[in-house]
Amino acid sequence: MANSSSITHFLLLPFSGTRQLHLLHFCLFLAIYLAALLGNGLIITTIAWDHHLHTPMYFFLLNLALLDLGTISTTVPKSMANSLMDTRDISYTGCVVQVAFFIFLIQAEYFLLTTMSYDRYVAICRPLHYETLLGSRVCLHLAAAAWGCGFLTAVLHTANTFSLPFCPGNALDQFFCEIPQMLKLSCSTSYLRELWLIVFNICLAFSCFVFIVVSYVQIFRAVLRMPSLQGCHKAFSTCLPHLAVVSLFISTAIFAYLKPSCISSPSPDLVVSVLYSVVPPAVNPLIYSLRNQLLKAALSKLITGCYQKQ
Repeated sequence: MANSSSITHFLLLPFSGTRQLHLLHFCLFLAIYLAALLGNGLIITTIAWDHHLHTPMYFFLLNLALLDLGTISTTVPKSMANSLMDTRDISYTGCVVQVAFFIFLIQAEYFLLTTMSYDRYVAICRPLHYETLLGSRVCLHLAAAAWGCGFLTAVLHTANTFSLPFCPGNALDQFFCEIPQMLKLSCSTSYLRELWLIVFNICLAFSCFVFIVVSYVQIFRAVLRMPSLQGCHKAFSTCLPHLAVVSLFISTAIFAYLKPSCISSPSPDLVVSVLYSVVPPAVNPLIYSLRNQLLKAALSKLITGCYQKQ
């Protein structure tokens, strides 16, 4: 991945021009980051600790929490450090690593969310076949496929992006190294190769989104036939937030990667990038896990047990 340019570092977009607002940004991102660390960390610890939670649904939730931790740790700490030290720099190597890990984790997470919708479909619509369709080996294969597809996508995108010759300018209109912003610095038409790869991945992501929507439509149809109003309310209160988070994720990601450069503006781009890269890892623990009664009960036992040992 040698680059023909002499760029040794990039300049990330500052959130503001005043020191006070830099500190405000640092405090805001720190609060979000700590919330994500706490929420996802509790989920990972609880599921690993309680053997009653060693089921397909919680196995996928544990993988989601790991991916969320990785995603938000790839971009937010560097942005906080820059605000605190009043700098914009990120090294060329650091940018390569950031792009590779971000694409890897974000793609793997989206494939995992697709797998989770299938898990809920089987659990609600075909409960008698649940153990057969989602045995332990199948779950391992599905999770490995999500991580593997994310890794392959990251390698392709990173190799394509950083093989391009960059113009002398090195300023990015984003708080982290985002591929669309990197392509703006390219001096070659070879960037079209990466653009087509982005279009292909967006089409694949949209196909996954259609699969998720179809799965939830089938779930809603099955739920509406339930005689219990409590069961209907529980299913809807679980599935609708899931669908809302996935919709936010895919819509903002598509906008960020496919919007025409003529309508690009730093402030809207910044908001969109925060919505798909920072918000989901922070809210996913609440949406997918901490509203789950069984998980909350296990978490309560874990906290109580640790307190009693002290």
